[in-house]
Amino acid sequence: MIIYGLIGWCLEIVWTGLGSLLSGDIRLTAQTYLWMFPIYGLAAVLFEPLHDAIRLWPLGARGGVWMLLCFTVEYLSGWMLRSAIGAAPWDYSAAVFHIHGLIRLDYAPAWFGAGLLFERLHDWLDSNRIYRS
Repeated sequence: MIIYGLIGWCLEIVWTGLGSLLSGDIRLTAQTYLWMFPIYGLAAVLFEPLHDAIRLWPLGARGGVWMLLCFTVEYLSGWMLRSAIGAAPWDYSAAVFHIHGLIRLDYAPAWFGAGLLFERLHDWLDSNRIYRS
């Protein structure tokens, strides 16, 4: 879980930094939330067993599964945090294609790709015996 949490944080920093550049911020301002560490860490528990089960599926089908799973985890974790502490750390309500301010449907390609990236991470961790899933 620690490895997935750290990788998730790093990816989020790159994603938000590039987003700030596209918005005209040449400082590449980036951000994440401490809450995201355990959320990204869930990939070890949720994604790895599923990856083993769907490993032979076509790339597009696997990417679609990851996209849906990422949307589900993002929505549910945001909803739980909003219920527990009164607000989700992220708020997408200003975006055009949001659902309850918790997920952005226009991020579908990013989640598709992130899931496939986590597949590679899983395989690398297994092949280098970093741990056993």
